[in-house]
Amino acid sequence: MPAVPGNAPRRPDGAAGTGRPPAAEPGPARREPVTESGRPGPESDGTAKTERHPYDPRAWALWNRPARFVAFLFGMEALAAVIIVLAFTHSAVPGGSDWIRFAILAAGATVHIQLTQRQEERRRDRTRTVLIDLTAVWTFPATVILPLSLTLSIIALVRIQHWYIARRPAHNFVFSSITHGISGTLAYLTFTAFGPHDWGTMTGWEPVREFGVLIVTGLVFEAVQILYIGGILALGASAKPTVSSVLGNKADNLLEAITIGLGAVTAILLLIIPPMVAVMAVVTVVFNRLAEIDQLQDDVRTDPKTGVLNMRGWSESAERALSRTARSEDGLALLMIDLDHFKWINDTYGHPAGDDVLRDVAQTLDEVTRPADLVGRFGGEEFLILLPEIDESSAEQAAERVRLAIAELHIATTDKRGGKTTIAGRTTSIGAALFPRHGETLEQLLHAADAAVYEAKEGGRNQVRFARLNGRAEPPEELGGG
Repeated sequence: MPAVPGNAPRRPDGAAGTGRPPAAEPGPARREPVTESGRPGPESDGTAKTERHPYDPRAWALWNRPARFVAFLFGMEALAAVIIVLAFTHSAVPGGSDWIRFAILAAGATVHIQLTQRQEERRRDRTRTVLIDLTAVWTFPATVILPLSLTLSIIALVRIQHWYIARRPAHNFVFSSITHGISGTLAYLTFTAFGPHDWGTMTGWEPVREFGVLIVTGLVFEAVQILYIGGILALGASAKPTVSSVLGNKADNLLEAITIGLGAVTAILLLIIPPMVAVMAVVTVVFNRLAEIDQLQDDVRTDPKTGVLNMRGWSESAERALSRTARSEDGLALLMIDLDHFKWINDTYGHPAGDDVLRDVAQTLDEVTRPADLVGRFGGEEFLILLPEIDESSAEQAAERVRLAIAELHIATTDKRGGKTTIAGRTTSIGAALFPRHGETLEQLLHAADAAVYEAKEGGRNQVRFARLNGRAEPPEELGGG
């Protein structure tokens, strides 16, 4: 499943089976912070401090995290350790064929990891939320065909090699590795609970039953990782956690499902035609490359500061939506959102605080819009929302909902000195344009909405204005509070 992201992945540092990222490091600095490198942080007063090795637990940024974060991490690690030890003591002793299968999976995983190392490093560096590392292709089949001792050995082999790729803080790596271990252990226990399994002699409806068992096992394998990594990401998030930031987006989860499916195929091949596993090693290398290409394409369309579409990505999607609307003769609206007095935020609190405001506003826009709506950053403090299949009345309601949602935000951030502060009571001026009344092309709609924003600002800000038609303001001319 996940790891915790490159810059910070759903697993800390690049987590489990499929692998997602570690929770972002670290929380607010203490008065005399110590960095991961063991040196005094930028807020240190410059006096001599004891320099600690980065592997020294006392130098971990973990201790700067909220108490609930630390308690969850150690509590879940302890629970996982107990379950793994109990299951291990009752597991079967490996036989000769088990060792052969172990060697094949170990070789396949090693080839995969070593041939994709550079790609993984680049993907981790670019990942902001959840990272799928694709190693479930090797760890998942181990849970369904090997004794638990060898399953855990495969997981350990994968994790040790990933240590040199991820280069995450030690506590992140330990938590991520334990998550992999408990995920594989519970998946193993689930599969064996439906046993025995003899795939070479199945007849009648038995293949259907085994297919169902594999699905259930895969769901357990994934669900455990969601619980561990999703929980730690939610508790460690500096901003309000969202479904996508904790569980990953639709593309992330589809990639993970495909990876577990490939793991099931690997298990079947290993039992029936072992040499064919070599093909899976090639497939995983190619698949890893395709995942990187998909990520690169997404990066080109996404604004790195806010996570919503950038102007290029938004324009491409908006043009397609406009073409569909023109053919279907449905309604469509465009909202331009301009944050009032944004320069004052930067001047008063500093640009990092301004960035926090932009991120929270973008997240709020994503929450208060429909899945089919397109949210993008126009530039600076301006955002765009394209609302397909909507009438004028609903567009008015949507614009007012956006205005009120932004006004109600309480954004936790820092001031110029790095102290904690909260920004609240911010207002926004919104301009709205309707297709085809105010324009039949995207450019015309943008010009109309932009002119409406200026009218909203000149009218006192903190309001919604609809574009004019033939020089006349259309009702309702003004919505919301002034």
